[in-house]
Amino acid sequence: MADTDPAGPVMDRDEVDRALARLGAEHEAIETSLLALQDHAGRRLLEGAGLTGVTAERWTSTEAAITLLWTYFDAYTDVLRTAREIRARRRWSSREDLAELTELLRGEPVTVAGSAAATANAPTSHGGQAGPGVLSERWSLSALVDRMNELYASSLDMVVAADAVWSALPARIDLLSAELRRTSRLAHSVGVRPGEHPAGDDLERITRTLKKLREQVVSDPLAFWRPAEGSSAPGGGKPDTTVYDREARALEDVRREIDAVLAVRQDAEKRIVRLRDVLSRADRTLAEARTARGEVLAKIAATEVPVVSGPPTALQEQLSTAAEYRRHAQWHRLSPLLESLEQKAEDELLRARESLTAVTAPLAVRAELRGRLDAYRAKVTRHGLAEDPLLVERYEKARRMLWSAPCDLRAAEQAVLRYQQAVAELLGAAPGVPGQGTGPDERRGPGA
Repeated sequence: MADTDPAGPVMDRDEVDRALARLGAEHEAIETSLLALQDHAGRRLLEGAGLTGVTAERWTSTEAAITLLWTYFDAYTDVLRTAREIRARRRWSSREDLAELTELLRGEPVTVAGSAAATANAPTSHGGQAGPGVLSERWSLSALVDRMNELYASSLDMVVAADAVWSALPARIDLLSAELRRTSRLAHSVGVRPGEHPAGDDLERITRTLKKLREQVVSDPLAFWRPAEGSSAPGGGKPDTTVYDREARALEDVRREIDAVLAVRQDAEKRIVRLRDVLSRADRTLAEARTARGEVLAKIAATEVPVVSGPPTALQEQLSTAAEYRRHAQWHRLSPLLESLEQKAEDELLRARESLTAVTAPLAVRAELRGRLDAYRAKVTRHGLAEDPLLVERYEKARRMLWSAPCDLRAAEQAVLRYQQAVAELLGAAPGVPGQGTGPDERRGPGA
């Protein structure tokens, strides 16, 4: 059996050559990664930025970890160079050379000062933390590679996350700020200003929020980083755009409000003319209702006729105010006033029409009774019963009531019903008369 030492069985030449080739490849890959990290745009930005918050805390730790990475890498390089020199002494390495190479390649040949490891919270070779009291720590080459991979992954994760936020949010905030300035100028041109219009207050608030958001993103990008759940890859996640998206939606709402004000400026005259027409029609309808009420009170007795209100003076005053706003180009005030007036004017016209209908209802009832009486009179005439004394008496009584003023509608309606009843009884008793009882004419009603 081969002799052994603390590093294990002594390696033969082939094992040494294979180990040196593997370690050389790892050394090259680590060096390439470290140089890429050193040249990363995010790392350069972090070095020169005035950081605050969580980013400042993490960058302090990451910067120390990067420094420790180079310390580990230099120690790794020294051991690998020493091993290559020993192997190059002779073509066929002696037993002493192989024992020394075994110690370097499998033992713990790397010694790092404890203070350097403690700066980056590096664990010791025994899995603990390297504190200020630890003078040094020893590493095997394989364990050192694992530790360097761990430090590299955490450092790259922090650098990539900060760079991703800086690449995404400030540019978008600047674009939104430019759109905000254009919207503010347009709002000012139509009178939408802070303290005078809610949209103006919104613009002022969005301006303050975007300014503060940009300052925070620049100084503390990691506060706006959302790591991906379940992802262990460096830089796994995406920028948190919650605040930006909220302000973008608020600005879009303000733009729609400004567009509405602009639309008011373009068609304000037409809308005011249309409002005048609607209110004029409401006035005419109310005037007609008042006239009809006087006629009803004169012609119809024992009937309650509703009172007709006067013209809507408050709406006329608001319409005058709207015209004043238009003359002085106060579009932000005119817009909500016109919307309110248009609804109120339509409601007023509907109320006037309902008032006219309610007032003229008794006249409509009288007209319906007259029509019904004449219809039954024509019916009995067709059957040759117009001269029947009972029918003549009841017809004349109902007619006098309906064509006299004032007309008692309740009494007139009873007279018409009595005439209808007499007609129905007479037609039902007459032989050979078609449709006895309630014939087709009755089923259709007197207004047929």
